[in-house]
Amino acid sequence: MSQSRLFLAVANFGLTVPVVGRIAVFAPRTGYDLSLFQPERCDVIQPFKPCYDAFASEGYRSVLREVGPYALAAVILPRAKALSRDLIARAAAVSTCVIVDGQKTDGIDSILKEVRKRCTVQQVVSKAHGKTFWFTGGCFSDWRAIDQQKIEDKYVTRPGLFSADGIDPASRILIEALPKNLGKSVVDLGAGWGFLSYEVLKREGIQRVDLVEADHDALDCARRNIEDKRAGFYWADAVQWTGVGRYDTVISNPPFHSGRKSEPELGIRFIEAAANLLSPSGHLWMVANRHLPYETALQAAFVHFEEVAGNNKFKVLHAYRPARKQP
Repeated sequence: MSQSRLFLAVANFGLTVPVVGRIAVFAPRTGYDLSLFQPERCDVIQPFKPCYDAFASEGYRSVLREVGPYALAAVILPRAKALSRDLIARAAAVSTCVIVDGQKTDGIDSILKEVRKRCTVQQVVSKAHGKTFWFTGGCFSDWRAIDQQKIEDKYVTRPGLFSADGIDPASRILIEALPKNLGKSVVDLGAGWGFLSYEVLKREGIQRVDLVEADHDALDCARRNIEDKRAGFYWADAVQWTGVGRYDTVISNPPFHSGRKSEPELGIRFIEAAANLLSPSGHLWMVANRHLPYETALQAAFVHFEEVAGNNKFKVLHAYRPARKQP
């Protein structure tokens, strides 16, 4: 939440932070300044593991789901509009006063317009290419998101997840490029709702596939999509996860955005994590947008790498034999 907007709202626009009672903050990202709220009174509702851990380290009570009622609730808008609506509906269900904060690029203007149709917005603070507003009352129950089993009539997804409305084309290209033999143990870094792992488990010789995903909601969908005892599910930051032994193969369609900003460094860290998880003769298979500069990182982390498939948008990269000393 933007400190300047929030503090300005309290100082000049009549926003009152209750002196007693618990406060809920929905989906703040790492680095948001919540110092206006006392950590011991504040529940941070956050399913994304790196953010969950970051706020917990600052003394806030990080939780996956709200347990109301709350004296005040604040929503930090995510990029996905359906998820924004869901968070506002959840906040309104547990608190009589709801603050909403977001940038123009997060859709704050359209959300404000829609909220105004349902209740009285108390005040609006505009600053730094964004807005903070707060409201009381109103019915938002129809904004609640529900799981949707709509992809090929077999995959459960949820609004706000990556590729929630269809199988990501890059993931399809990766699956088509994989060899028949992937070894006995595979780890899917950044597994999402489980498409890659679902397909890999069809291969002969697979004894274990571990799904590592930072978004708890996505991992929950993956658990429902994959009913196979050979699958392991780990809610973790993929670049920090140490694994369960060494793996024959790592597969990955790594993220490369933080908010709306492209950050190739995320994919590079996935490459480094993969090298640390693999056996001495292990293989990494990954797909990436063609413009992303991963080749230098692959050359540093592996003895061999090559581009094996792709099109004008995506490339499938295969690397093997991690270039590190084995314990």
